This record gives sequence, structure tokens and C-alpha cells, in this order.
Amino acid sequence: MKKKLSMLVTMTVMTGLLAACGSSNGGNAGAENAGNANAPSNAPAAPAEKVTLQFWHSMGGDNGKRIDAMIQRFNESHDNIEVVGTFQGGYDETVTKLQQAVASGSAPDVSMLERAYVEMFADSEVLEDLTPYLEKSGISADEFTPGLMGHSYFNDQLVSLPLNRSTPILHVNKTLLDEKGLAVPTTWEELEAAANALVVKENGEYTRYGFSMPYDTWYPIAMISQAEGTFFNEDKTSIGFYDNGVGMKVFSQLKKLQGTGALYYPPSTDSGNIVNGMFKEGKVAMVYQSTGSIGGLASAVDFDYVTAFLPKDKVFANPTGGANVSMLAASENKEGAWEFIRWMETDPQGALPFILESGYLPFTKSMVESQEMKDLWAKEPNRKVAYDQLQYAVDTNNDVAWPEVMHEFFSAIEAIMYDSKDIQATLDTFKKEADRILAD
Repeated sequence: MKKKLSMLVTMTVMTGLLAACGSSNGGNAGAENAGNANAPSNAPAAPAEKVTLQFWHSMGGDNGKRIDAMIQRFNESHDNIEVVGTFQGGYDETVTKLQQAVASGSAPDVSMLERAYVEMFADSEVLEDLTPYLEKSGISADEFTPGLMGHSYFNDQLVSLPLNRSTPILHVNKTLLDEKGLAVPTTWEELEAAANALVVKENGEYTRYGFSMPYDTWYPIAMISQAEGTFFNEDKTSIGFYDNGVGMKVFSQLKKLQGTGALYYPPSTDSGNIVNGMFKEGKVAMVYQSTGSIGGLASAVDFDYVTAFLPKDKVFANPTGGANVSMLAASENKEGAWEFIRWMETDPQGALPFILESGYLPFTKSMVESQEMKDLWAKEPNRKVAYDQLQYAVDTNNDVAWPEVMHEFFSAIEAIMYDSKDIQATLDTFKKEADRILAD
């Protein structure tokens, strides 16, 4: 099953996977005994001579400026280490460039890596095991938010740590619900009833839909987990939601809601912005969308806007998104690279300001317990919902083959949601293709 990166450099990376995660604005803080920038006595010794580190990231726009500011804080506080940060494009572009750099021997020391691709790089043995570094720094793995660690381990090695992480939540126009005397839905049944009650149809045209979600794998995977299904089976040899009927249940529910106007399923291109725009304009009452949309929505709406857990079927469950940070095994400056990672993860002046400003999820206990985070959540309770929902986080699509299987899953989603193809026949085809990929 091992897939060397040199064989995957030319693989087409689907940008749709990352649409939901890439729009986030998101979080992390310090370890109990290693987070104080003024007393890093348990941190590894800094390099004896000044070293320059290359750090690749995927943050553009305002978040890119926040990453630049973080790097500047690090450089100003470390005489013997200089970090050079380089924006490599979106998550998918960074993955492709990193594949090429690994193959040519020009990889950076540290890289942001979209969490679903961590296994692919780890399987090719190009990521450093961070376990001894963590131990040397006196940092416990328990310091990190459990719901965000699902993509950190591979073959008993700690190959990445969370950085800019997000999760989907329910965004609600509570004003519209209140007008109908409806409560914020907590179950599929309640969501269906509320969404149908909120539909407005005039002259044969829908002028308001009950709820919506961007075109992405995130949301069907969330529903699969809520129905107590898994994306892959236990031994990663096949699809876990096929034989037990969960896949049929999820897509049948979506098509039923789509047929009544309760669900608006947007075009695949720019779907996130389309959904957000309709929500702001009151053309859709509720949306499944990333926690990273909170800031933009809150500043643009003139109605009572609240967030809530994704409604459950049998259980509450949600996937996670965003990126982790990894050290490349080929780095010639590993002590310096670790100091940068340690500082980002645990120092109060590291990633915490980035998390507070961007909206990404806090990824350590110290960050969650910081006064800055408490003050932010008191001021903006909508942002705490995503963190609270992490108790139900589950990522069942972890596998080296996920990028290829994802391509086929998108094809299945398109066939069902856009072309109204037979659900069972479509899932049959998807399973056949997924099994072929998993058998390679």
C-alpha cells in the first residue's frame, strides 16, 4: 500500500476537498511547562550558530499577514534562528509543490500540510517523528486538543501537530426561525421540519430555501458519521458506509430535502461564497459551513445570527479540517526547526495571536485556558460552539489512499446531487473504484 511521493508528483489534486477548510479563519496555545517564552528551560538548546529555516505555508490574504507577523515575532525573539516564510498557494498547491520538492531534494525544513494529506507524506517516510522532540521539551501529547489529533500519528510516530484547524458547524438565521416559532434544530428530523417550514416559493420559483451546504466531501462525511457509519472500513480495505446502508440513507435524505426546496445544493464552482452570500441575504435560513466563516458572516448580517452543533442522526459527529505543521525528515537544521514548531505550538507569543485573530480552533489546553481565549469567547459565543463540538470530532477518512478515493467520491456526489443518478447504482460504482484503489 506504500505510495512513494515520486510516483505521485503528477497526480491531479482536487481543490474541492479543501474548499470548506480553506475558507476558515482559526487556533492553538501553550504547553504547561514549555509555553513561557521567558523561561523555556526545558526546550532543546538553540543552535550554536545562526541557521536559516524555510517554512512553507498556505495562508494568503489577511491570514497570510498574520502568519508573517508570527514569523517576525519568532525572529525577533531568537538570535540564532531566522525563519523565512513562503506562501505556496492554497493547500492543494502546497501539497503538489512539496511533492516536487521532496523528489528533487529541495524540501523546506517545516511545512504546513493539509491534514488529510499527512498520511500520504508519512507513508513515504519524509516526515520527522516529533515524539523525541516533544519528550525532550517536556511537553505531553495530552496537552493537545484530542479532537484535532486524528491526523497527527502514523505507524506509532507523531508526524504532525495541529495548527490552523477548523470544523463544520450549523450557522443559523435565528430571526427567521423565531418568526416561525422554530427552535434551532438538533436532529435530522428537526432540521428537516424546520427547513421545510422556512421554504418560500413564489410563482413557481424558490425565493428562500431552508438550508444549504457547500459542494464538498466534508458534509456527507459528517452525516455518514452521524448515522454511525465510517468512511473506510476498519482495516481500510473498502468503504465502511456501503454494506450497512448508511450511504443510501445519507444521500436519500439529501435528495428528499433537495426535492422540496428544504435544501439548496449550490454549483460546484465557488460554492462556499455562494452559500455564504445567500445566507447573508436571507435567501437561505441555515447553512452547514466552516467555523472559519463566523467572522465574515457576523460582520455582514443584520439579523440574529447564532451557531450550533451539526444536527445528529443517531449521534452527534463531525469531521475536522484545516492544516497541521510537520518537520521534513531531510532538514539539516532539525533542532532549529523543532524550536520554531515548539514556539508556535506552545509559546503565548507563538500561534495564539494568529488563532485569536483568524478564528481557527485552539489546539492546546493552555490556549483554551488562556485569558485571551476566555475573553474572546465571552465576547463572541458563536466561536466557542466549534470548540465545544470537538468532543464529537471523528475523522474516518484517514488513509494514504484518501486523495485518490476522494476524487471518486466527488464524482459520486456530483452524479447524485447534480445529475440525480440512481443512488444505489452510483454507490455501487464508487465502491468498486474505491476498492480498486485501496487494493493497489
